[in-house]
Amino acid sequence: MTPHNEAKKEDIADIVLMPGDPLRSKYIADNFMEDAKVINTVRNMLGYTGYYKGKRITVFASGMGMPSMGIYAYELFKFYDVKYIIRLGSCGAYSPDLNIFDTILVDKSYTQGNFAHNLDGTDCHISSADEYLNNLIEREAKNQNIHIIQGNVVCSEVFDYYVKDLNSFIKSFPKELNIIGAEMESFALFYLAKYFSRKAACLLTVVDSHYKHEEISAIDRQNSLNTMIKLALDSSLEIK
Repeated sequence: MTPHNEAKKEDIADIVLMPGDPLRSKYIADNFMEDAKVINTVRNMLGYTGYYKGKRITVFASGMGMPSMGIYAYELFKFYDVKYIIRLGSCGAYSPDLNIFDTILVDKSYTQGNFAHNLDGTDCHISSADEYLNNLIEREAKNQNIHIIQGNVVCSEVFDYYVKDLNSFIKSFPKELNIIGAEMESFALFYLAKYFSRKAACLLTVVDSHYKHEEISAIDRQNSLNTMIKLALDSSLEIK
């Protein structure tokens, strides 16, 4: 137990799916898992452990932003001996080639923030997903004929709708990274996974577009991301 997580160590599986929204955590437990039990309600950061096609899996919300992800991923890796975390999130599209509901498998996450420096004094602004998990997810997507786009994202400290000059912000990214989307948690997750010698991946569903001026409702964000959710669950079955 920690100040943020009331679960006992044995309550949490080796594999954790990590949406940002606690209600999305509940949605996954209610609609995809069997015998799911609530294992955390502290701060309403809902966590459940149950079974998907016979495999024991935990789904645990991270909250929004790197500080919140940093707390929960750190504690899951360090105190609960979690081996794998797959983030399930939403993102904004920074590429005109992306459409609403496209699924992104993140390769690298770039941040202009100082999460790494604050944690351990390292000047690091790019962190990568685990190759084993990404290869496994890519294979499962091909097996199920699910179209995914692999690419790099920016992990921002400010919700991009509130950025005063978004075009200047986008132009400030390293061009060689070819950033295709924006979210707020993946850098912290990837960095902590490497910090603890664990494995992490990130799947994102496009819910708005900088170029196409499209977006979906909050209810759709919560309930209509089933392709990504099922891909993560089925990929989890292949983890050895």
